[in-house]
Amino acid sequence: MKVYVAYRWLVVLSLLGFLGACAGKDSTVVDPELARLAARAQTVTIIRDDFGVPHIYAKTDANAVFGLLYAQAEDDFPRVERNYYWAIGRLAEAEGEEALFSDLRARLYMSTEDAKAAYAAAPDWLQALCDAFADGLNYYLATHPEVTPKVLSHFEPWMPMFFFEGSIGGDIEQIPLDGIRAFYGEGRSVSVAAMEQARAPTLGYEQHLGSNGFAVAGDRTRSGNAMLLINPHTSLYFRGEVHVVSEEGLNAYGAVTWGQFFVYQGFNEHTGWMHTSTGVDFMDEFVEEVVEGADGQLMYRYGDELRPVEVSQVTLRYKDGDSMAERSFPTYRTHHGPITHMLDGKWVATRINWDPVTALEQSYVRSKKDGLEGFNAMMDLRTNSSNNTVYADSSGNIAYYHGNFIPKRNPQFDFARPVDGSNPATDWLGLHSIDEIVTVTNPPNGWLQNCNSTPFTAAGEYSPDPQNYPTYMAPDAENFRGIHAQRVLKDASDLTLDGLLDLAYDSYLPGFEALIPGLIDAYDAQGGEYPLLAPAIDALRDWDLRVSKDSVPMSLAYFYGMQFREDGQNPQGLRRMSLINYFGAESSYAERLSVFASAVSRLQNDFGSWDIPWGEINRFQRLSGDINLAFDDEKPSLPVGLASGDWGALASYRAVRRDTKRIYGVSGNSFVAVVEFGDKVRAKSILAGGQSGNPGSPHFYDQAQAYVDRNFKDVAFYREDVEARAVRQYHPGEQ
Repeated sequence: MKVYVAYRWLVVLSLLGFLGACAGKDSTVVDPELARLAARAQTVTIIRDDFGVPHIYAKTDANAVFGLLYAQAEDDFPRVERNYYWAIGRLAEAEGEEALFSDLRARLYMSTEDAKAAYAAAPDWLQALCDAFADGLNYYLATHPEVTPKVLSHFEPWMPMFFFEGSIGGDIEQIPLDGIRAFYGEGRSVSVAAMEQARAPTLGYEQHLGSNGFAVAGDRTRSGNAMLLINPHTSLYFRGEVHVVSEEGLNAYGAVTWGQFFVYQGFNEHTGWMHTSTGVDFMDEFVEEVVEGADGQLMYRYGDELRPVEVSQVTLRYKDGDSMAERSFPTYRTHHGPITHMLDGKWVATRINWDPVTALEQSYVRSKKDGLEGFNAMMDLRTNSSNNTVYADSSGNIAYYHGNFIPKRNPQFDFARPVDGSNPATDWLGLHSIDEIVTVTNPPNGWLQNCNSTPFTAAGEYSPDPQNYPTYMAPDAENFRGIHAQRVLKDASDLTLDGLLDLAYDSYLPGFEALIPGLIDAYDAQGGEYPLLAPAIDALRDWDLRVSKDSVPMSLAYFYGMQFREDGQNPQGLRRMSLINYFGAESSYAERLSVFASAVSRLQNDFGSWDIPWGEINRFQRLSGDINLAFDDEKPSLPVGLASGDWGALASYRAVRRDTKRIYGVSGNSFVAVVEFGDKVRAKSILAGGQSGNPGSPHFYDQAQAYVDRNFKDVAFYREDVEARAVRQYHPGEQ
């Protein structure tokens, strides 16, 4: 066992030296706050394994959280910091005036004073975790004077009240900035169509949004134990891999969103949870009838009464060259929520889930549940609005929950569109209980899946019946990943962890079932006008619709699909799977051939030939720890035999061009794990690139080749396994 442990006398000497330096000329005076943090650090042990994964041990949950945040800051402080200055509404201080409306959106829903009040109202145990969060980050900054924060030089325990939702963006990002900018910045309306377009994915495609979760019962596994696939599709470096343990029952492993103090997607010894983004309608727009009262006060109509509009002001700072400037905005609120935009001349309030104390509580206690009963009790807190949950446990249970926070509404109104806020009948009527939402528990088929797709295919023939639920509860459409998941799970048996990975990485691309046969039909009918396309068409004829880094047809299919996105007609305004199906089956033959000819021409222009293996085009490259990635065709990169989830790839890898000819991964498979529950938990995992965001770290790129080769590492979960793989053991603050 290779472990480097700092001896206690070295710890004491270095600590006294550090405190003495802080005292200035009077060496008898030390900073009491720093002394408190240093003493707290001695209660925490961090063990870094051979992949740099931090395993944090402490007696109490709060001290474990202290160590967790310290370790996260070691790995990627810039991402930790950015997540918080974005969440608390200070993005413009780093990025300039253009970011003001992102900050304003945050402050429309909660002021700093509101956050402080929420912290004060939280139960003592949650306050203790918030205190530990701040302590861990502040101690990191105190012991790393070489680190220069962009905005936040000191963290406060109320800050997590702004960042309680651990999803890729959170609910608030579904409120388009275009409407906020138009109303508060320009004093103008936007149209309903413009707002719908602002919310829609670009060109109707899923982009990187989403995730996959599979749960498999013991009758389909070799061991007889339940298994779980954890497969979030996020930006590649959006989360780190952590393990956090206390003597108060915390023992959670998985992915943590940078700066959070709870494991967002992961497992403990007895339960596992995987979140996918949901399509549940959990937010609504209320069109308000606003008038000016006799005294000049703004009022809004609600039934037979006029109520005062709550008016306040927020002042935001923004970076202006090398200095800071300020801009103030009035803000307006009704009982429905803040005014976020104006539609066709009328003010609109947008209501979302905003219960930060309970939401933070739910996010944390989730990681300590040890069975289905306790997990259901946690779900009954009902503040997880943006997620579906796929679940498995050591008792053999598997379960699926479609959403969690779902407001009850009057069914006579269409809440998919803005409703009349002056009509009291449009108000929310409380929340649906857990037994009312779409759930599946232990289906007879022995598997569950969700890929951001409809819940009504989650368990094959044993899926819920859509007629039993209101439309707003599950408006999600099917997608190609959902179709793919059902196919691979339907006949799965005798699964091991490696076998589950085989399903999760199945290389077939059902999206091209819709697109490529239609192209071949067009060529056979009218291809005489394009004789030079014959060899490329023949390559596609023989293709098995599977992606690999050696596949030439995959290169052709990708460029054809991309060209259709750019040049294809979409007269019906279709989105996602429906649009691809339209391109493949309903577009004209002439359009298909013209688009394909352009795609082949682009390949030839960019690469000198159309018959280029996919891995020569589709690459993995990590040149820096920058949040906004840059790529370079002249610098080393790795071939990747994966594809975008848009085409039904379960192992999603979305790649883009940024002033390059090749395409480089930016999102998709990030942290991925497969977990088996039984007498002991077993798991395998991979993290895109590596644990650290620092290019100087050995763990910046040490998982890159394994990532593209699908060579998963065994998870060290139990203490003896962690110590056997340990490379460094230390207390926070030790160098």
